[in-house]
Amino acid sequence: MISFLFIVNRAFSSSTSSSSASSRIMSHGPRPLVLCGPSGSGKSTLLKRLFAEFPTTFGFSISHTTRKPREGEEHGVHYYFVERPEMELAIANDEFIETAEFSGNMYGTSKAAVREIQNQGRVCILDIEQKGVEQIRKTDLNPILIFNNPPTIEELERRLRLRGSETEETLRKRLDAAQVEISYGLTPGNFHKIINNVDIDVAYTEFRDFVVQELKQQEAEGVRVSLN
Repeated sequence: MISFLFIVNRAFSSSTSSSSASSRIMSHGPRPLVLCGPSGSGKSTLLKRLFAEFPTTFGFSISHTTRKPREGEEHGVHYYFVERPEMELAIANDEFIETAEFSGNMYGTSKAAVREIQNQGRVCILDIEQKGVEQIRKTDLNPILIFNNPPTIEELERRLRLRGSETEETLRKRLDAAQVEISYGLTPGNFHKIINNVDIDVAYTEFRDFVVQELKQQEAEGVRVSLN
C-alpha cells in the first residue's frame, strides 16, 4: 500500500473533455470507496475483514507500480509490476485516474482496473494516498472518502520497523509523510468519514457500519448493490 507520494505532473494532462468522458463511463454502478491513511495505519486489516464479511460486494482495485516485488508479492494480486517506460506511456495516453511517485518508484490507479470492478457490479475499493485523493476528487467518480487515522506516529514507526522492508531513509520519509497525511486527513471537509484506528475491533465496526449505511442509501436511490 502507498503512503505519501509525490504527484506525477503528467497525470490528467490530456483534455478535460476526454477525462470527463472516461470518468462518466466509469461512474456507472456503485460509488467507489476510497480508503486513505499512512502506511502501517491498519488499512489492510480493515479491508480484509470487510472482504471476508461481504465476499461478493466489493472488488479491490489493484494499483500499478514500477518498484520491484517484495518477498511474497505476486503480480496481479498485490500490484501490477511494470517497467517505468511502460507506465510513463500509459500515463501519457491518459489511462490512469491518479498517479504518484515515492522513493523513485511510480504508483497509480488505472481506469481499466476500476472499470473492471464496476463491470462486475461490485463496489470498487481504492487504497490510495493524499495526492491520489486530491486527483480523484476532481473527477466525477463521486467516491466515498474514508480516512484511517493511526493511533500515534510512534506506533506507526513500530509497525513499519516490524515489517523489515524499510531502510532508515525510506522509514524517515514515510514517517515525515505520515505527519502531512494525518494533517490532511483530519482537516474538516476532506473526507466523509474519519476512523480513529486505536482498537482494531472498534475501528472495524465503525468502518463497516458507515460503509453499509452508505451502500443502503445508494440502494434507496436505485443503484444496484449486493450486500452479501
